[in-house]
Amino acid sequence: MRLTLRTAVAAAGATALVLSTIAGGAPALGAPAAGMPPPAAAPAAPADLESAVVARLLAKTVSGAPDTEQRRPVVTVSRQSGQWAFGTAVLAGRPGSEVYPYGWLFLAQRSAGGAGSPDAAGGAGSPDAAGGAGSPDAAGGAGSSDAAGGWRLGFEGEPAFAELAAVAPVTSPAEREIFAAQGGGQPGAEQAGGDYRTGMRLPFATGASWTMAGGPHGWAGSDLPYSSLDLAGGDQIVRAVRGGTAYTMCRGWLRVFHDRGYATDYYHLWNNINVNGAAVAEGTRLGDTGTDVTCGGSANGRHVHFAIRQNGVYVGAGGHNFGKWVPIAGAAPYQGYALHGSAIAYPGWAVYNYGALGFTQGVVDANGGTIVNKRSGPGTGYPVVGTVADGATVSVSCSANGTTHSGRWGATSLWNRLTDGTWVTDAFMWTGLSGPVNGYC
Repeated sequence: MRLTLRTAVAAAGATALVLSTIAGGAPALGAPAAGMPPPAAAPAAPADLESAVVARLLAKTVSGAPDTEQRRPVVTVSRQSGQWAFGTAVLAGRPGSEVYPYGWLFLAQRSAGGAGSPDAAGGAGSPDAAGGAGSPDAAGGAGSSDAAGGWRLGFEGEPAFAELAAVAPVTSPAEREIFAAQGGGQPGAEQAGGDYRTGMRLPFATGASWTMAGGPHGWAGSDLPYSSLDLAGGDQIVRAVRGGTAYTMCRGWLRVFHDRGYATDYYHLWNNINVNGAAVAEGTRLGDTGTDVTCGGSANGRHVHFAIRQNGVYVGAGGHNFGKWVPIAGAAPYQGYALHGSAIAYPGWAVYNYGALGFTQGVVDANGGTIVNKRSGPGTGYPVVGTVADGATVSVSCSANGTTHSGRWGATSLWNRLTDGTWVTDAFMWTGLSGPVNGYC
């Protein structure tokens, strides 16, 4: 089982730091995505593209983001090919301030404007026709074409991002698959669609214990949702919680895109790897815990500021599972706790990394007890044939309905048949779903 603020372009204008990746030059973003040729010498980004991205960046609606005048737009064009461009767009705060950065990947396609062009402004049948009925890019809409510069833009989380990624020559086949799930996530929509399984470990070595320095809190601290955890200690090496495709958002800040629409952020890193669409496996070293605040915010003591996103937006860490711990948000940021079965870890306590929970596995939660009965069938009418300890990881072969029971996560009649043939009520198990994780028997 499981459990705005709008900014605008300042009237006086905003100073934007715009960077273009050139092989061997700064800012180095590492190896190109698999399937992409290395850029020989990328030309400077067109001025109209820079202006279009900055304007869209400053107009982004972000929960908890402070006023525009407190931010620096930082646009990095890391790949260009013909009329296409790809990169990162960051609203950076002042280093050492309480203003945290927000950032997105973006894709851009220049509108050719020629007769018959699918991007011709207002062209009949064009998906980019200005104000066209039903168009996701109607003037002023998310992912709309910039009228002055003639660029169609898509930021991750917008439908245009997934649409552009599907055909862009600056994205690899692996990226197209991942980005297809990164278009259209809306703030406030039910996170995870009721499925809270992540397949993620904690962002450090499996089998090690680190300190949960800060319980669930917002990416910027007190903002909602409480998407983030602060973790510190151990060998100080920060590792990917699940395999995916990684990008450098800013010095000290990495984002890894995973399957099922998820992405994870890692901030305050020292010695972070520099990547531009590189494939990373679970456990890949991303950097070291640190206090880097190059793109804004503050850090008291070495740690990793770890956050979870889905479909282009931050989502609550609560109810998800990392290293077989389920964070539970408190009444205020940095409070709350984490659960592994009935074991509780409060802020300042150690959390042991048990590794990733499989999609057809569960963690036994005796709701304060020490064991849970295993029966020969799906209900208390069947004899007890053994027990399983609180906190144990079990694998589920299928499920069926039986007698109803209540546990920490609610009441249910669902019973899970384990791979050893015995049955345990779903009321005493965390799986990330309120239904069967491996089908019905």
